Amino acid sequence: MDQRGRPAPHEIRRARSENPKMRERDLAAQLGVSEAEFLAAHCGEGVVRVEALANDLLTGLEAVGEVMALTRNDSAVHEKIGVYDKVVTGEHSALALGENIDLRIFPKVWAHGFAVEKRDGDDIRRSLQFFDAAGEAVHKVHLRPGSNLYAYQKLVARLQSADQSPVISVVPAPADPDAEVSGTPTDADALRENWSKLTDVHQFFGMLRKLKLGRRQAVRMVGADYAWPLEAGAVPVMFDRAVAAQVPIMCFVGNRGCIQIHSGQVSNIKPMGPWLNVMDETFHLHLRTDHIAEVWAVRKPTKDGHVTSLETYDSNGRMIIQFFGKRHEGEVERADWRTLAESLPRLAAPVAA
Repeated sequence: MDQRGRPAPHEIRRARSENPKMRERDLAAQLGVSEAEFLAAHCGEGVVRVEALANDLLTGLEAVGEVMALTRNDSAVHEKIGVYDKVVTGEHSALALGENIDLRIFPKVWAHGFAVEKRDGDDIRRSLQFFDAAGEAVHKVHLRPGSNLYAYQKLVARLQSADQSPVISVVPAPADPDAEVSGTPTDADALRENWSKLTDVHQFFGMLRKLKLGRRQAVRMVGADYAWPLEAGAVPVMFDRAVAAQVPIMCFVGNRGCIQIHSGQVSNIKPMGPWLNVMDETFHLHLRTDHIAEVWAVRKPTKDGHVTSLETYDSNGRMIIQFFGKRHEGEVERADWRTLAESLPRLAAPVAA
């Protein structure tokens, strides 16, 4: 143990050598360290520290060509194969708006970065991995066989940090923005009035901040014409019906530092134990259905008519995953998605607000 009472780098490396097949994230949790601390302990042994500069990363990745982008939270892993293009940089938010890789990034949350090489038989797997100040993963980029290795190496060299210490400092994670707000006066009329005046789904978070409400608190409070609870198994049912009717969907998975979006049809659904897996050509999703405590169908007004989302929450009120019908700004909601969402099995008993 080091002076902080945490495993020293050599102890972390030894644990890795003793558990070669265990996932890094799981082994880090077992050791009581963050995933970022676990990787830092391997600096000089296949790991290089890089600056967590989200905008520089986005502008440099296009030359790397086809890669796999991965964004996750504790309950869902969202993977997209494609190219980083149509990049929009920004201090507070940045975007990648490509056909397959569609991201909303919040650069100020990014704190630690690593370039990682892992030997896999005769091959070497390469990735760039980024974490927040608590050491939790915000976004990862994995190279593919067709990736431009030279462009990748140039990008790593450009981002490489002067500090290659095997130890990093992490801080406790801040409160989740979707978490319940204690002591909030329950004013359903004010909520309904503000909700009814929405003209864009992106105004929703601002409304919650104004009213000092958590997202789940709001959907529980607003009334059944805007939000209604669904049975726990509604998400697998939605996937089965979307596949059968070939309804293109939008699937959002995010954390504090990144939101990743899939837009399009889904076809290859593979349940395995508690996991619901989508295994399509350019889109993989791994969802822990046993983490889903509540599912809601939610209507939000827009200038183009209301849009319907499917939202899932864990037992702490945190958003796990969100679905819409595929649409572009300025388009009305697809009728087939609206019909599908409104036909999902509803919860017989109301959820207490």
